[in-house]
This record gives sequence, structure tokens and C-alpha cells, in this order.
Amino acid sequence: MKALPKKRLRPAQRQRRRPGVEPPMTPDPLADRPEYRGSGKLAGKTAIVTGGDSGIGRAVAIAFAKESADLAIVYLNEHDDARETKEAVEALGRRCLLFAGDLGREAFCNRVARGVLKKWDRIDVLVNNAAEQHPQKSIADITAKQLEKTFRTNIFSFFYLTKAVLPALKRGAAIVNTTSVTAYRGSPQLLDYSSTKGAIVAFTRSLALQLADRGVRVNGVAPGPIWTPLIPSTFDAEHVASFGSDVPLRRAGEPAEVAPAFVFLASDDSSYMTGQILHPNGGEIVNA
Repeated sequence: MKALPKKRLRPAQRQRRRPGVEPPMTPDPLADRPEYRGSGKLAGKTAIVTGGDSGIGRAVAIAFAKESADLAIVYLNEHDDARETKEAVEALGRRCLLFAGDLGREAFCNRVARGVLKKWDRIDVLVNNAAEQHPQKSIADITAKQLEKTFRTNIFSFFYLTKAVLPALKRGAAIVNTTSVTAYRGSPQLLDYSSTKGAIVAFTRSLALQLADRGVRVNGVAPGPIWTPLIPSTFDAEHVASFGSDVPLRRAGEPAEVAPAFVFLASDDSSYMTGQILHPNGGEIVNA
């Protein structure tokens, strides 16, 4: 498909802080759509959502709460954003725990699992969603420190937290992993990031086969361009202004437009699916 020309969709903006936060963003990311009404698809279940302070993670947490799940939100250090997510979940009548720390460290992942089990004595859904990215023009510019950090956050954490919660997962439990369209078409400026996202696809497919006999389903979501704090905190202002304009729908998606894919894969609606990836990406065909 011929690349579509980019056009300005929003004010040019840049955040110096990594990871990014939602308050400075213009316009605000849409984490909830009032017309989305839950129907108890996750009633009685508890879910862990990593990177749940903002962006896709926040939208997933709110959608899960609307479906009657209790939430454990895991994030790095974006405390104000995390508290806003917690307030949104609790406003929907659900319980919410917050865990701040580095998911790239196995000890922290173990602490999260223990904390959730101590509080609620069950884990039914794990959403591995946390990620970071650091654009570089050349592979020569990717330092060993950046490479390790990106892999620790984006894929090591998936292994660590899955290992930590696995003993608690019973038949019918679900794991949903966030990968990316870059896993399928690549990204010249996000070489290490897209490599981790490809690893997540392989992780999802392999883990699904490993856990099938246990009745635990493992699937993934591969979003395209989504308007989240990750964007203004990692790209230059002009790139941010046109972000998402080169896909067939000619705009970036909103987090709330991606969240229903996670609800579907976490609920019994997808009971005959495992090892699969959904593609909310604005119409880009990736043949996968």
C-alpha cells in the first residue's frame, strides 16, 4: 500500500519527562466512552493491568471496571496519573490497588503478585501492557544500556509477572499481552522497541500452546498509532502533531477504542481463542 501523506492533527507538543503523563497533552486522550456499557463480562474477577496509570492501560482498567472486575494497577512512577485511574475505577464501584515500581525487576513482579493474592486471594486476568520506546536514527546510536532497558520493560517484565501469577491462575483465566503493529511491519526509528514487540508475539503464541492444557488462554493486541503519553514523551513536536495521519483512517486511535479488544480477550466471549493477536490499527493491513 502506498504511504499516505502526513497532515497536522493536533498542536505540536513535547514532554521532556519519560515516561510521559496525561495532563500536559492536547487534546486529552480518551480513556472512556460513555456509550460503552458493561454487562458483567468480568464479574467476580480480579485483573492486573501493567502500565495502567494512563493511555491504553487506563482505558483497559476503566473498561474492565465497567465489566465488574476489580483492578490492580502497576506503573513506574506516574503517581498522579495512577491515582486518577484508581479514582475512575472506584467511581464505577470496583476496588483498585496501586503498585509502583520497575517491572523489569523480577523481585518487584513477585511483590505485585503476592500483594494481589494477599488482598483478594485470586488472580483471573493478567494484562501485560507496560512499555517504553526510545527513537534512534541508527542502530549505532542504540547503547547497550538502552537496549537492555527496553527489553527489560517490554518483554522481560512479561516473563517475570507471568511466572509470578501463574500458580494462581485457574482454568478459565486469561493473559492478554500488548504488542504493536511495529512487530509486523517494522519501524526504522524504533528498532529495539519493535524487536521487543516481535518477541511478544512469539511469547504469546508459545505460551498459549504451553498453557492450553491448563485451560489458561493467552492472546494479544497489536495497536497501531494510539494517542497516549508515550507519544509526546518520545517523539519530536512536529512528529507528534501529525502522529497517526498516515494510516487509512487518517488519525491516531484513542485508548478507549482499543480497550474493548482487551475486554473481549479477557472474557469468555473469546473462549475459543488462544495464541491470537487482534489488530486495532486504523486500517493498516499487516497480513498476520
